[in-house]
Amino acid sequence: MADDNSKEEVVQNLIKRFGAYLTFKISSLFQTLDSRYVGALAGLAIALVFTWRLVRSPSGPQRRQPKPQAPAPSSSGINRQSTTNLIPTGNSRAQNVIDEFFQPEKLTLGQIVRQRLSEGRKVTCRLLGVVLEESSPEELQKQATVRPSVLEVLLEITKYCDLYLMERVMDDESEKKVLLALEEAGIFTSGGLVKDKVLFCSTENGRTSFVRQLEPDWHIDSDPEIVHQLVRFIKYQLHISSIKPERTASNVFSSSSLEQFFGCT
Repeated sequence: MADDNSKEEVVQNLIKRFGAYLTFKISSLFQTLDSRYVGALAGLAIALVFTWRLVRSPSGPQRRQPKPQAPAPSSSGINRQSTTNLIPTGNSRAQNVIDEFFQPEKLTLGQIVRQRLSEGRKVTCRLLGVVLEESSPEELQKQATVRPSVLEVLLEITKYCDLYLMERVMDDESEKKVLLALEEAGIFTSGGLVKDKVLFCSTENGRTSFVRQLEPDWHIDSDPEIVHQLVRFIKYQLHISSIKPERTASNVFSSSSLEQFFGCT
């Protein structure tokens, strides 16, 4: 009887874990729309049904269990085992298998990028304060430096999305410095980005016009005014700011950095 009760507890624990696991997988499924998840969930559900039927099926006619007799006093001096040690070792191994199976799935950076961007296929992104260390067009007249921590995320985005980088500059020399910094960082050779997709303008309104003409699924910017102007026209926006702003619209997200938004810090 103790063995049957133990099996019952293991199966109940399995069903509870499966419910939580299924909820997580369904939420991931609606984000990724990957057919592999559908097949995995269907197979897991079928296996669970058969396991439940196997454990619940009677192994024979039920016999009335005799009342437990009080144990005779022990004269050997050996301590009695705790009831917690009477659980069958086979069920303990089954519990370990269940715990291992339901460990949270570790996603790759590419999978995280696709999920966070909701399968968006076109992305526009400002350079200053997001990709570059510099934060103003005046600084670009002196130098341009790609932030090392953002490079991996940027390259992953270029694998799945049509990425356009853009910035306001003061002169042609600033443009050359930016393009050289991106080239030395390996963005043009390692990723899917080409120099023609790095756009420059002389005014902030010019950057807004670029975004509206390209009609991206996502726009990434560090200027709150630009983000506000584009709310009605762009499906999703990511506002990069060291100070967490109040969320002004349901389609605007905020993060302290691009890599932090994708969980790389």
